[in-house]
Amino acid sequence: MAETTTRRRPATEFTDLLSHLPRDTEDREVITVEAPYTGAELGTVPAHTVADVRAATERAADAQQSWADRSFDERAEVIKRYHDLVLDEQDELLDLVQRESGKSRRAAYEEVLDIAITSRYYAYHGDEHIGSRRRAGAIPFLTKTVEHHHPKGVVGIISPWNYPLTLSVSDAIPALLAGNTVVLKPAKETPFTALRAVSLLREAGLPEGVLQVLTGRGSAIGTPLIENVDYLMFTGSTEIGKTVAEQAGANLIDCSMELGGKNPLLVFDDADLAKTTEGAVRGAFTNAGQLCISLERFYIQSGIRTEFERRFVEAVEALTLGTSLDYGPDVGSLASADQLEKVESHVEDAREKGARVLTGGKARPDVGPYFYEPTVLTGVTDEMTVASEETFGPVVSIYEFDETSEAIALANDSERGLNASVWTENSELGQAVAKRIECGTVNINEGYVATWASTDAPMGGMKESGLGRRHGREGILKYTDSQTVAEQRLAPIAAPPGVPEELYTTGMTAALRALKRIPGLR
Repeated sequence: MAETTTRRRPATEFTDLLSHLPRDTEDREVITVEAPYTGAELGTVPAHTVADVRAATERAADAQQSWADRSFDERAEVIKRYHDLVLDEQDELLDLVQRESGKSRRAAYEEVLDIAITSRYYAYHGDEHIGSRRRAGAIPFLTKTVEHHHPKGVVGIISPWNYPLTLSVSDAIPALLAGNTVVLKPAKETPFTALRAVSLLREAGLPEGVLQVLTGRGSAIGTPLIENVDYLMFTGSTEIGKTVAEQAGANLIDCSMELGGKNPLLVFDDADLAKTTEGAVRGAFTNAGQLCISLERFYIQSGIRTEFERRFVEAVEALTLGTSLDYGPDVGSLASADQLEKVESHVEDAREKGARVLTGGKARPDVGPYFYEPTVLTGVTDEMTVASEETFGPVVSIYEFDETSEAIALANDSERGLNASVWTENSELGQAVAKRIECGTVNINEGYVATWASTDAPMGGMKESGLGRRHGREGILKYTDSQTVAEQRLAPIAAPPGVPEELYTTGMTAALRALKRIPGLR
C-alpha cells in the first residue's frame, strides 16, 4: 500500500479560533490537541469548568427568546448563507478536518456535503414540519383544533471526534431553525473544527449567544451540561450513551442519541460483484472504519463466497494510505493511540483464537503513528471479541450463508441495530430482506450514503444503537414541544342546559355511529 506525505496548505491559525469561545477563559487549565497524522501538537484549548457551563447556558437562555421571536424565514436566511459559506470555504475546512481527525480528504469531503445538504433541507422544509397546522377536532365543524410547536429552549449537543464537522453542526442546524439556542461540547480531540464551523455561522449572521462552544473533558462538564439544558443530543458509544440517558431522565429532559453499531452487509448470489466490491470497500473503510454506520460483518451467499472474497481482498490491497491534504490517499489515520490499541487488540485476539487474516493485520508506523492497514478476517467465531464488539476501525470479518432466512437471522444476531447493507439485483428480494433487518437504516446496493443523504427520511438506531432520530420531520420536531389548542364553538361537548343526560348520551351514540360511516372524518 503506497503512501504520500505532501502538504499543500499552511496550518490554520488555531489561536484565532479561540476568540469564539466564551469570554474569561484565559486562566483555565488547557487541553492539548494532537495531529493524528504526526502526533505533533496542533494547539491547546481551555478545559472549561462547571461554572463555565452554567454561565454559557444562562447566556443561551437569555438569547433564546429574541432568536425564537424571529420568523422562521429570518432564521432560515442565516442557514442559507451558512450553506454558501461552507461551500466557499471548503478547502480550509477540509484541511482543518484532516489535520485534526487524521482522515483522508475524500472522507473529509463527506462532511462538507452533509452540512450543505442538511442546511438546505431544513432551511427550505423545516417550517413545513414545525409550522402550526389544523388537526381534526373533537366534534367536526364545532371544534377548531390547532397544533403548535414551541422551541425546547436551550439544547445541549455532545459530539464525537470521528466526524468533527458533521456531528458538531448538522444536529445544531434544525435545533436553531426551530428557535432554540445551542450549547455545544465537541470532543476534546477535535475542538478546532467545531470552532471554525461556529465562526462561519456567526459570519452568516447568527447572533451572539445563540450557539456557544465549550471545550473540555466530558467527564468534567458532560453531567453539568445535561443538568442545565432543556434537551440533549448525544452521539457516541452505547456504553456512555446509557449513562447519559440515565442522567437526562433524572433531570426530566428528553434526549436523542445515535450510538454504536456492529453493522452487517449481506451479498446475495445474484449481486453485481464489481459494484458490490466497490461499495463494500467504501462502506467498510471510509474514515478508516471510524464511522458508526460503517460495515464490519460481511455475510456472503455460499455460491459466490470464493469469488467475492478474491475480488474484495484484491480491492482492499489496492487501497493507499497517506497523510496528504489532497485527494490522493484512499485511507487516512486512526484518530489516536487508544483507537490503534483497540484495533490491534481485536485483530490479535481473533488471530490467537484461530481467525485467518486474508490481508492487512498490521500497524503502519512508517506512514504515521496511528495508521493501521485495512484488514480482512475470516474464520471468526463467537468467542472472539471482533465478532460482537464494535471495532470502529478498518477491520471486517467475512462469513457465509446459504438461505435468505439464515442471512436475516445472522444480520439480526446483535445487540446493535444501526445500519445495514443488502446487495442483490432482485429489487423485490432486496426490499423484503431490508424490512426484516432490525436496523434503523438499510441500504440496498449501497453501503451507507443512500440512507444518510436522504435527509427527508429519519436516521437512527434500533436496539442498543440509539434513541430518537436525526433528519426528516423527526429531526426537527424533537427540538420542539407540541401544544394543542382547541376552540369549542356553538355547542359544548356536554349536555346542553335543560337536555336530560340520557337523551344527550342517546343522541351522541347515534352521532358516533353515523360519523363512523363518513369517510375522512376521524
